[in-house]
Amino acid sequence: MVLFWHRRDLRVRDNCGLEQAASFDEPLVSLFVLDPTVLEHASPVRVACLLDGLSALREQYRERDSDLLVRRGEASEVVPQVASEVEASTVVWNEDYSGLASERDRAVTAALEDDGVRLESVHDAICHEPGSITPNQGEHYSVFSYFWKKWRDREKQSPVDAPTAADLGEVRGDPLPSLEELGFEEPEVSFPSVTPTAARERVASFCSGPIYRYAETRDVPSAGMTSRLSPHLKWGTVGVRELYAATERAADRAEDGDARASVREFQRQLAWREFYAHVLAFNPETVSENFSGYQNGIEWHNDPEELEAWQAGRTGYPIVDAGMRQLLEEAWMHNRVRMLVASFLTKDLLIDWREGYDWFRRHLADHETANDVGGWQWAASTGTDAQPYFRVFNPMKQGREYDPDAEYIRQYVPELADASSDEIHGWHELEPSEREAVAPDYPAPLVDHGERRTMAIETFERARGDG
Repeated sequence: MVLFWHRRDLRVRDNCGLEQAASFDEPLVSLFVLDPTVLEHASPVRVACLLDGLSALREQYRERDSDLLVRRGEASEVVPQVASEVEASTVVWNEDYSGLASERDRAVTAALEDDGVRLESVHDAICHEPGSITPNQGEHYSVFSYFWKKWRDREKQSPVDAPTAADLGEVRGDPLPSLEELGFEEPEVSFPSVTPTAARERVASFCSGPIYRYAETRDVPSAGMTSRLSPHLKWGTVGVRELYAATERAADRAEDGDARASVREFQRQLAWREFYAHVLAFNPETVSENFSGYQNGIEWHNDPEELEAWQAGRTGYPIVDAGMRQLLEEAWMHNRVRMLVASFLTKDLLIDWREGYDWFRRHLADHETANDVGGWQWAASTGTDAQPYFRVFNPMKQGREYDPDAEYIRQYVPELADASSDEIHGWHELEPSEREAVAPDYPAPLVDHGERRTMAIETFERARGDG
C-alpha cells in the first residue's frame, strides 16, 4: 500500500504528488491530518474553507470507489500510525515552504524513518521549485524583475492526470469534524466555495473574458475584473500547471497584442507568488524578522488606538476604510487596496508590519505565508525588492486615481453613500462643519498624511543611520 498525505492540495487532478503515489504498483490510500499545531495559526474562515475543500475532496475519492481518511492529532504521530494501519511501504506528500511546514515535515520524516517506511516529497504548489531559478551568485533572486525574466521563459510542466479507481485502495473514512469540534466559531463573513469544481468554473470564466482586460482593470477595485483565484491557489483546489495551461490557451485565442499582453500580466502575478515562495523557502525567519536589515531599529509608533481604528475601517481615509471593511465582510481584499492599507499602517501610522500581517492572517480566506509576508514587508520597506522607504502612498490621491467615482468606497462605507465623489476624495480638506453636514457618522481623518509622511521618512532615515 502507498499512503498519500494531502496538505494544501485539496484536489485529485493536476496533483504531482498524487500522480507519483499512483505510479507505484500498489494500491493508494489518501490521508489528511488536522494537526493542532497547524490549527493554532488558523482562523475560523480559513478552517471553514478547509472543511469545504475536504468535503469536496472526499467526494472525488468516493466517486472513485475509495475515500479520504481524515484524522486529528500531531502529524508526526498520525502519519506513521496510519501508515502502519494500512501497511504502507511508502508515504508521499507535496512540499510546503513555510518554516512551520518544514519543521512539521522533519518530525514526520524522522518518525517514518524510525519505522522503516520509505517517503517521497514532491514539488507541486508552484511551477518552478525553490532553487531552480537562481542568480549567478546566491540561492535565490532578491529582485523580482530578474526572476520574472527567467520564470517567463522557463518551460512549464503540463498538468498531470488524476488517479483512477483502479489506482485506489478500498477504505472508508470517518465523518469530517465540525468547526465547533475543532474549536472554532462559525465565521461571521461570507466566503467563497473553495472546491475543485468552483475553481475550474472560476478559471474558465476568467480566461474567457476578464483576462484580456486584466492589465488595464486589475488596479480598479470596483471593476471586479481580478481572477479571485487566490483562495483556490492557497488551498490547492486548482493545480498551478492547470491554471497556467488555461492562461496559455487564452493567450493563443487573444484577438490582438494588447489582449495577449494582458494575459502575460496575469502570468506575471503568478510569478510574483512563486518569487515570494522562493524567498521564504530560503529565509523562513522572515515570517517574524525583517528581510532587509537596518543599521538601527525602526522606531515604530505602535499606537493601540490607531491600530484599532485601522482594523475597524475607521481611519477617516475612505479608500483605506473601504478595504478594511471589505476584509471584514468578505475575508478578501482587492490587491491594489491591500497595498494601500499596508502602506497606511506602516507609514502613516508607523505601526509594525507584523501587526498588519497578523490581522490579515486572521481574516483572509486566501492567507498564504509567503505571499502575505512578502507583501507586508514590501509595503513596510523591509522586504526583498521592497517599496523604497521614501515612497509613501497618498491615500487620497490613490482613491481619486483608482476609484474616481467612489463606487468601491460607497459599497463598503455606507456612511458616505450620499456624499459626492469630490467630497469623498477631498474628505481630508473639508471643514468639521462640512463633514458633519455631509456624513455625520463618518470620522475625520485619524492623522494628517503630510505630517505622517515626513515622520515616516525621518524614522526610516534614522534606522538607516542617515544624518
